[in-house]
Amino acid sequence: MPNPAREKKAVDANEFSIRAIIGPLLAIIVGMIMVILDTTVVNVAIPKLVDYFHTDLKTIQWTVTGYTLALSAVIPLAGWMTDKFGSKRIFLITIALFTIGSALCALAQTPTQLIIFRILQGIGGGMVSPIGMAMVFRLAPPEKRGSIMGVLGVPMLMAPALGPVLSGWLVEYVSWNWIFLINLPIGIVAMIIGIRFLPQFERHQAPHLDVLGMILAPIAFAMLTYGVSEGGTSWTSSTTLTGLIVGGLALVLFIIAELRHKQPLLELRVFRSSDFTRGILLLWIAQVALFGSMILMPLYLQQIKGYTPLQTGLILLPQALASAFFMPIGGRLFDRLGARPLAFVGLAIISTALFLFAHISADTHLIVILLSLALMGSGMGMTMMPLNTHVLNAAPSNLVSRVTPLTTAAQQVVVSFAIAGLTGYLTSHINARIAELGKDYTPLQALDAAAGGFNETYFLAACLAVIGWVMTFILRKPKKQPDAGKQEPVAAVHVDF
Repeated sequence: MPNPAREKKAVDANEFSIRAIIGPLLAIIVGMIMVILDTTVVNVAIPKLVDYFHTDLKTIQWTVTGYTLALSAVIPLAGWMTDKFGSKRIFLITIALFTIGSALCALAQTPTQLIIFRILQGIGGGMVSPIGMAMVFRLAPPEKRGSIMGVLGVPMLMAPALGPVLSGWLVEYVSWNWIFLINLPIGIVAMIIGIRFLPQFERHQAPHLDVLGMILAPIAFAMLTYGVSEGGTSWTSSTTLTGLIVGGLALVLFIIAELRHKQPLLELRVFRSSDFTRGILLLWIAQVALFGSMILMPLYLQQIKGYTPLQTGLILLPQALASAFFMPIGGRLFDRLGARPLAFVGLAIISTALFLFAHISADTHLIVILLSLALMGSGMGMTMMPLNTHVLNAAPSNLVSRVTPLTTAAQQVVVSFAIAGLTGYLTSHINARIAELGKDYTPLQALDAAAGGFNETYFLAACLAVIGWVMTFILRKPKKQPDAGKQEPVAAVHVDF
């Protein structure tokens, strides 16, 4: 017979577990918002920084490049650092380092100082996302992972879209210093919540330090990121080729070293899982199509339509709001259906939006752009976090802390390739179309030629999205991991209250 007291006790225990995860989840989300937001706010402020420091564009661009290089260099160290010192401690240290770097950036008096302090920011921010995602994954019960990861995904997609709005307003109406100063209260709040609520996870025994991997990984990821970022200007320049060759050689040596090491820095053996490999290949293709094309719209709105940075940020809001709306829905559906149906529908929506963008011109009505952006955001919300969760589910449970640095570092390189590749493709096609006009052409003809370059670039991104859509047919639900029982989602942690 049913026992009401026992049933009530079970319900109360379930409610407590959900209640207990709110504090840690909030600490992780606040920290990740701060770091992800900072990857986009500086882009809008670059012209203002050039004028303020009386320098050139190439010098100021190093504030972005240096930050990205630092991010890429430290991501592979996240797994070993958490095993050695504990996830809570390292997470709080990285948040503090990022916050201090932000304050120093706001006080910079020269371009050199600003670049150095941005690198300090990147060193702190690089570990926040992989450590945060690993902690959320360990806290979440298996049957609730999709929903909880969906909540986590909202800031991951909204922050890049809201960054230009916030930066545009601060640069136009306040001061460029505030794009960094605004991180101070956010960082302090994240640390207070983290100290109060983040759990003390049971640590895995820290492996012997993979010295060769620790040397090769930062070189490989940083130099590849540098090479592809320089490739946006010229793929044949000496700096681009140096970055790609050195980074590529270091990457090959790193892969060989990791496969031979008993306790590697990054656990590449996880690729032996066919479910993991299928999922991450599909995720990379989706990221190339999505994040590569996301850089195009601000350029189109400012260069073709003539909008200001603040107006551009506001126009991009429907994409952020749609992704925020559909992300939790996608997370809940993932718990019931798995990743394949969501990726199938989401990538179909993304492909449709990109094909619509492939027909934009200088006269395209704003309503069409807003609706297409909302469509893109809807597809993103349905696709990205289910695929991320699928990839983590496909990995052995005891390797999650090692898989998140691997996927985050790889994503950084993949997105850099996408941005550099698509912007290079855009530039070359615009130049080719203008060259076809001859010497005597009107500004309107040049504008139409530039719009044609955007059409061709969006068409390429749409084709990549279609390839990803086709790949959803080979995606399957990961097999139950034999060591899943060793993972302790909530019970194995001690929450400090």
